[in-house]
Amino acid sequence: MSKDLDVEMKDVELNEVDQEKQPMTDGEAGNGDGISPTSTEKNGIVKVKIPEDEAAVKFTGLSKEELLKVAGTPGWVRTRWALLVLFWLGWLGMLAGAVAIIVQAPRCKPLPKMNWWNEGPLYQIGDVAAFTGGNTLKGLAEKMESLSQLKVKGLVLGPIHVSDMDQSDSLSFTEIAPGVGTLEEFKFLIKTAQKKNIAVVLDLTPNYKGREPWFANGSVTDVAEKLKPALVYWLKEGVDGVQLSGVERLVTVVPNQWADIRAIVQNGTTDGKEKALFGVTEEGSVAEVSRLLNSSGVDLLMSGVLRSSLTGVDRAEALQHLYAQNQMSVAWTVGDRRHGHLASLVSPKMLTLNQMLLFTLPGTPVFNYGDEIGLEDEKNIFPKMLWDSPGTADAANSTEKDRESIRSFFQKLSELRGKERSLLYGSFRVLHNSTSCLGYLRQWDQSAGYLAAFNWGRSLRP
Repeated sequence: MSKDLDVEMKDVELNEVDQEKQPMTDGEAGNGDGISPTSTEKNGIVKVKIPEDEAAVKFTGLSKEELLKVAGTPGWVRTRWALLVLFWLGWLGMLAGAVAIIVQAPRCKPLPKMNWWNEGPLYQIGDVAAFTGGNTLKGLAEKMESLSQLKVKGLVLGPIHVSDMDQSDSLSFTEIAPGVGTLEEFKFLIKTAQKKNIAVVLDLTPNYKGREPWFANGSVTDVAEKLKPALVYWLKEGVDGVQLSGVERLVTVVPNQWADIRAIVQNGTTDGKEKALFGVTEEGSVAEVSRLLNSSGVDLLMSGVLRSSLTGVDRAEALQHLYAQNQMSVAWTVGDRRHGHLASLVSPKMLTLNQMLLFTLPGTPVFNYGDEIGLEDEKNIFPKMLWDSPGTADAANSTEKDRESIRSFFQKLSELRGKERSLLYGSFRVLHNSTSCLGYLRQWDQSAGYLAAFNWGRSLRP
């Protein structure tokens, strides 16, 4: 067969030399006279279908019968078995490798038990009117969104009960002081805080307006007995814990009543959430604070260790000593309702440095209201809280920008403190310690560690 037959259809051209065919005169298409044709016909292209050679039919594979016949031959049987064995050997090899990786991989350390008061910072509001701008507990409830943005885990409120300075006869634990709010407003505050996942701890220090938290020594027993039913009352109203100042006096003067107070608070739960008993002491001695940590039995102890005039070396040693006692029961604070605000106690230039110190130490950081914006004490230790006023001319000044910058820094630290395992559970190891510098490492298992370095001096150090 000629090579010109490789395609199924071919175009065959007639002789293009003849321009026209001769007219048909045989009467096939004439007009009947056999002389003149009715039409003329010109040359053109005609498509002619030429079948391919039957011997060149394409290969379509083996038929079913042929495949069955070939599949049963010894060669193909051996090939199939070899491939099947290789597949299962490969599968078993991958399984063994996965098991070996799992067995040899380092195991994660189990997370220690942690309560809600260990999961993030606590926020103290000692004067409701100063914080809300002259408003009552209802106004405080409206500020819960602002506290939620700061990622705080607990609000330490008050004291707000009725008590005249150094007058134990006027003490009424279950009555809210005039001007602070009503019981209904307090219940609304509790519900609002719960929606924001913020615990509310009520400060029930008896003589909070006087010098001695528990009045004179002779009245400690009577006041402690009077406190017991009040604890039951406020716990039923929904508070998540109670804070008491001067716990060292209760532990030593009325140990039996102190044991009852602990039992009332710490044995209570609400929806599986444990109630907390916070203690506050003015002691700044590391030895005395360590003794109270072991003897008082409080869930969290706030002390004056960081307020004491310690050198850089002594401070690092104090931190290590208290960390070794009971990390989960140590609260770190500088300012409070009795001593004022952080910016006034450490100077504004050292504010963010001390914020970072409190957030990165092992234990629970506790801040006074306004510490997140660098609020300073003025005529008293309860300055009016500064709230942003959108749209005013002051919104763009440098002071307002500084406050916003400090608040943003505080918020980022608070967020890290609440989610990073090395800051929640991590070990505490001092790397450098001198009179003006401190460096330590927080590390938990395989989580990312945090290195904190501080320069307490007035000059840069190499």
